[in-house]
Amino acid sequence: MKLQAELKQTKPFVSLREEALLSLWRTADVLDAPLQQLFKSHGISRTQYNVLRILRGAGKSGIPSGEIAGRMLTRDPDVTRLIDRLERASLATRSRSASDRRIILVRISANGMKLLGRLDHPVLRVIEQTLGHVKDSRLRTLIRLLEELRQ
Repeated sequence: MKLQAELKQTKPFVSLREEALLSLWRTADVLDAPLQQLFKSHGISRTQYNVLRILRGAGKSGIPSGEIAGRMLTRDPDVTRLIDRLERASLATRSRSASDRRIILVRISANGMKLLGRLDHPVLRVIEQTLGHVKDSRLRTLIRLLEELRQ
């Protein structure tokens, strides 16, 4: 009933599954809002932050642009345009692979590394503020349930 009240919905949900899905959407939005605000204050979007983390994880060798989409947390149909924006902001670079000219390698730039360095602690702080009140055992249960839903 709490979600129903939050949404000011007078009619009951069609099914328990509908309520569960809407609750997931609502919760994702509530948890995401402070991070979105943090990223916006640093001039990037959540998806740009996600790509920068992927690039940082790829190291100095970079990652083929075609592999980025498969590693993203949320689907983005136009990764090329996303990389264009990061490159224009001097947060990432692109170059052709020396061994296979068909492959475009994307790397995080020094500016991108600096930006992530500035964001690392604030992101952890936001995560702690939003999830810190939940016991570890409950978080593990939540993670297992979410993994089950993604199957």
